Amino acid sequence: MFEGHDTTAVAITWALFLLGSNPEHQEKVHEELEEVFGNSDAPITVKDLPQLKYLDRVIKETLRLFPSVPVITRLLTEDVKLGDHTLPKGISVALPILLVHRNPKVWPDPIKFDPDRFLPENSKLRNPYAYVPFSAGPRNCIGQKFAQLEEKIVLSAILRKWRVKSVKTFDTIKYGYTIILRPQEEVFLHFTPKQ
Repeated sequence: MFEGHDTTAVAITWALFLLGSNPEHQEKVHEELEEVFGNSDAPITVKDLPQLKYLDRVIKETLRLFPSVPVITRLLTEDVKLGDHTLPKGISVALPILLVHRNPKVWPDPIKFDPDRFLPENSKLRNPYAYVPFSAGPRNCIGQKFAQLEEKIVLSAILRKWRVKSVKTFDTIKYGYTIILRPQEEVFLHFTPKQ
């Protein structure tokens, strides 16, 4: 079973990689963390989490670019009409989440890391099925809320103390998947203590 462990760890790796490659967005996360926590070393609490709105958008944008499970399959239990075609009951269909999340008709400049895509005003007209990192409908991931909270807690704990810089860039990092979308090489990051 990989749910909740490997998928979350890989998502955190991708988030740190993207923040380390995009210092302007990392700086916004640092500003938000300082706003919420100040100089306190107190551990994050459940009450703190909703205040981390920019970090939430960073996590969503990370999962858009690098969904933990990039392809899901479903067995059709009835015939499905799709345009001029009919998909017959009993076949498996694959939904390529990675491609859906990088569709330029839905996501302008789809490879650009832009957490503000998930501001309410930028999301309200978007089809809800354009972003499905945890699948959707009755068979979606039951642990999605927990996974996002876990990512938020771990990332905030790291970024409250450290600045990160990626060694590789988006266009030079290699990735692939079996079930989970993961780097095909080590993701090296430089950690510098925050002043």
